[in-house]
Formats: sequence, structure tokens, C-alpha cells
Amino acid sequence: MVDNAVETPGFDSAEMGALAHLYRAEIYRSTVWRTRLDNTTNWAVVTTGIALSASFSNSDASPLPLVIVGLLVIVFLMLEGRRYRYFHMYRARARLMETGLYGPILEGSRANRDTWSDVLGRNYRHVTFQISVPRAIGRRLRHNYGWILVIQAVAYYAKLIIHPVPIASLDQLWDRAAIGPIPGAITILAGAIFHIAWILFAFLTLQRDERDWRKRGQGNDNSRD
Repeated sequence: MVDNAVETPGFDSAEMGALAHLYRAEIYRSTVWRTRLDNTTNWAVVTTGIALSASFSNSDASPLPLVIVGLLVIVFLMLEGRRYRYFHMYRARARLMETGLYGPILEGSRANRDTWSDVLGRNYRHVTFQISVPRAIGRRLRHNYGWILVIQAVAYYAKLIIHPVPIASLDQLWDRAAIGPIPGAITILAGAIFHIAWILFAFLTLQRDERDWRKRGQGNDNSRD
């Protein structure tokens, strides 16, 4: 026999049906935006691969494509950070229903509609993102784009040092790194600053996320994704 608390989790049958459809809608929305995230990452991977092919295609090829693709990857990262905010919002709504409604039902207890449903209702009335732009960019940077930028950096400096033949002196390195009127030393320094900057950004946003997870007690929750 089914416990009455399970049968009546604070909603009538019509409300439960509406919530079921709402949950399916939020799952669908989060899936769509997840696909958009994957598309942006694919663009970054493909353009990086094209730059690698162009720079290592022959002995006279310039390392400039590897410089340009680094900037292009950052553009894709900015776009993906914006998309991640939408994905995170829809996923958070679905997760709220899972923990506030479906979890208690499956555990055989009454769902408390005075807590999670109020939060969800306010979010529908006044749509707000649960994560800031810097933190969204930081998460995508740590999960995906950091690896792409590492490959770009390794390829760029490898191009300068060993392709088509290993350098014999620092003067040769500066000559290879020069871009038009820009001296090679300045180009290499700018590249080093660029990569140090995104590493620091990833670390600082990780610290901010960690403080938020500890504050909310969600250390093992899938909100880390």
C-alpha cells in the first residue's frame, strides 16, 4: 500500500501533471544549450587544428596563425561563457525540482513546497542567472578551453624553437618570433603574459566557486559541472 504522504506531496494531480511537463521542458532546454556549448568548443578545436596545419605545413610557414588562433579561441570562450549561463539556469531549475520534489517522493516523504517551489516561482517571475559571466567563463576555461590554449602555446613555442630546424641562438629565436615591425622579444613576452593571465583567471574563478560551494554545502553536487 502506498503511503499517503507519497501520494500527496503538497500538490494536487493537475499541479503534479503540470510540474512533470515543466520538468521535461527544463531538461529539454538544458540539453539544447548543452549542445550549443559543444558546438562552440568544436569551433575552437577545429580552428586550432587549422592553425596547426598551416604553421607546420612547410619550412617557410609563419607561426602567425598560431597567434591569431589564440585570440580567436578567447572569442569562442567569451561566447561559450554567455551560453553556459543559460545552460546553468535551466539545469539549476531542473535540479531544484529533482531535489525538492522528485527526491522526497522517491524516498517516501512529503515534498516541502514552501521552500523549493517558492525559489522556483520567484525565478520564473523574475528571471535571474545563478552564475556571473566571469565565473561562467572560468568554468568553461578550466573544463575545456584551458587544454586548447595549452596546445596552442606548446605548438607556438615549438614552432619557434624546433621548426623547421632547431634554433642555434636567441637571435634566431627573436627573428622567428618577429611579426612585421613588432620585435620577436615583445611578441614572445606578450604571449607569455597572455597565457599567465588566463591561468590566473582560471585559478581565481575556481577559488570563488569553491567558496560558494562550501557556503552552500554542495561540495558533491553536480553544480560543479
